[in-house]
Amino acid sequence: MGARQIYESLREQILGGVYETGSQLPSSRGLANDLGVSRTTVTVAYEQLAAEGFIEVRQGARPRVASSLIGHEASSTVSKRAGPIHLSAYGERLRASPPWPDYLPNRLKVDFRYGDLAPSDFPALIWKRAMNAAMSQRPRRLAYDDPRGSLRLRQALQGYLWRARTLSCEVEQIIIASGSQQGLDLCARLLLDPSDSFVVEDPCYRMARQVFASTGARPFSVAVDGEGMKTELLEGITARLAYVTPSHQFPLGGVLPVSRRYQLLEWARRNDAYVIEDDYDGEYRYDIRPVPPLHKLEDRSSVIYLGTISKTLSPMLRIGYLVVPPELQDVFATAKQLLDRHSPVAEQEALASLIESGGYESHVRRVRRLNGERRETLLAALRRAFADRIVIEGADAGLHVVVWFKDLRRSLEDVLVEEARREGVGVHSISPLYRRETDEGRADRIGLVMGYSALTTGQIENGVRFLTDAVERVRRNSPDTSAAR
Repeated sequence: MGARQIYESLREQILGGVYETGSQLPSSRGLANDLGVSRTTVTVAYEQLAAEGFIEVRQGARPRVASSLIGHEASSTVSKRAGPIHLSAYGERLRASPPWPDYLPNRLKVDFRYGDLAPSDFPALIWKRAMNAAMSQRPRRLAYDDPRGSLRLRQALQGYLWRARTLSCEVEQIIIASGSQQGLDLCARLLLDPSDSFVVEDPCYRMARQVFASTGARPFSVAVDGEGMKTELLEGITARLAYVTPSHQFPLGGVLPVSRRYQLLEWARRNDAYVIEDDYDGEYRYDIRPVPPLHKLEDRSSVIYLGTISKTLSPMLRIGYLVVPPELQDVFATAKQLLDRHSPVAEQEALASLIESGGYESHVRRVRRLNGERRETLLAALRRAFADRIVIEGADAGLHVVVWFKDLRRSLEDVLVEEARREGVGVHSISPLYRRETDEGRADRIGLVMGYSALTTGQIENGVRFLTDAVERVRRNSPDTSAAR
């Protein structure tokens, strides 16, 4: 037991009335003997209690609970505000939003959660070398850096984006953000007012929809099909921005054809709106050729390109980037400066080193191969287990697939998820990715988003086996298992 634990325990007992005002505490020597710790450890805890006014200490006497605590409510918990909590309009919108799942480690045998990566895939050795090199470079002074991000990294990204995505831009147009989520937040802050509207795909990335809605702007959810957003539905919609995932629609996986791309850009031109192109997993293509980004097309002045290393290196590094039109580069830099000054410099320098050396692209090729093997394992296991009772979407690219169970109605979705957890496997419903108002428009069947990039092939096979057992129990125990429409 350490001094902090002793301090917290005694503080709780004093507040809870176990030790009343004026009563004596054990001597430091006696308590140390009772707890089996050094007298110094107890003395440190007592000194902290005395410094905070909980006890009074005199030379040669046992500590006493301070008389100044008379009249204070004896409670081990912090007293609550008497009145209501007053938040800003922004805070109230966040408080009213659906709760997010916790991110505590779970005890599942297999978790098909999308967005996680396998620790074994991380290039620990070359990253360590790059970080050591970055840390060994002693700067001339310790000062705040350019809010747009490290010049070296932006130059490296400029070359990488041209090689990997045929995207051409000036270095000044690149803004380094703390992950793609901060990039979305910058777009929301700078482009939307509460009286505005925005367009998102339906279904779509939930945190994108929520960050735009947090401004108070009104969402227009546009349905998607096997080719991405149905851009003909934009007719008649007036909005300030549209958020799309055209190269690999999240979560259904469609690729927006060139005719729809031009239709989207024409809509943006008529509305004087911006299109936010989220290329969240553009490095992963298996059965299709890489698709040039919207930014590659002729009307790039209305496109904001959003990229990240969260799907290639690690989501824990929190490095993303925006390519903004020239007229927006200064205001985005100012907003970034106000948010957090700039992203951590050492990690930016390390990433720049990896890109410059070719190590990053070698790593991307390696993890693309590894995730291709995981994908093949998952597809084969699902087809063996469920045959024609399922439909799989979005398997041509990315790090997840969507699995539709044709003979399990959506009313059983929560039942299946809970039954799978009892088997030790985590599966995740697609329903939260749809707007509630338009949810009824999709087929009445269960849909699961199944990520595979954090799992071994053995875990994937075991996970599908556990899922099979869970599905069979749901079928046996529920009368509502007739074929969905």
